Amino acid sequence: MKKSFKIFAISLVLSLTLPLASLQAQLFDEGDIVISAGIGLGSNYVVLGSAYSSVMPVIFVSGDYAFREDLGPGTLGLGAIMGFSSYKEDYYGSDYYWKVKTFLLGARGTYHFTDLVEKLDLYGGITLGGEIVSTKYSDPSLEDYDTSAGSGFLGEFFAGARYYFTDDFSAMGELGYGIAWLKIGISYKF
Repeated sequence: MKKSFKIFAISLVLSLTLPLASLQAQLFDEGDIVISAGIGLGSNYVVLGSAYSSVMPVIFVSGDYAFREDLGPGTLGLGAIMGFSSYKEDYYGSDYYWKVKTFLLGARGTYHFTDLVEKLDLYGGITLGGEIVSTKYSDPSLEDYDTSAGSGFLGEFFAGARYYFTDDFSAMGELGYGIAWLKIGISYKF
């Protein structure tokens, strides 16, 4: 009797845990593509001065491709990110203004720890790319200012998470330094 109860208990535990293990493994499997879109808060592209300033947060679109899943406890992802931000500063009591627009484009590498928590894809990564900065101003004393002076290299380290509400749809968030300190948005898996 005890032996049949042990076999029944082991069978019951396996039948309940195997579906959960397969659900967790389906978060970011080899060949999956995840597209994310959202806004970045706390951009380091803006320095607020003593004048009236308006800031458009970074708007971004990123993609992740599950490249390889047999590297330890997770999956290696490769992808790209594209973003845009703008900043405008109007000087009090004058007709002078300063506008800065930044276009960001970079390649991303990510490592996803998909088996830790059900429905939660935890990951970290790096972005390498470039940024194109254009400026417009109305101050005649800035005639010799180089309007592309801020353009250059884009580098970012980040840690992120996606929580899946369905098999394909999730909310996402990333903390990092580079594009923005906090990126929030939605993701869809193909």
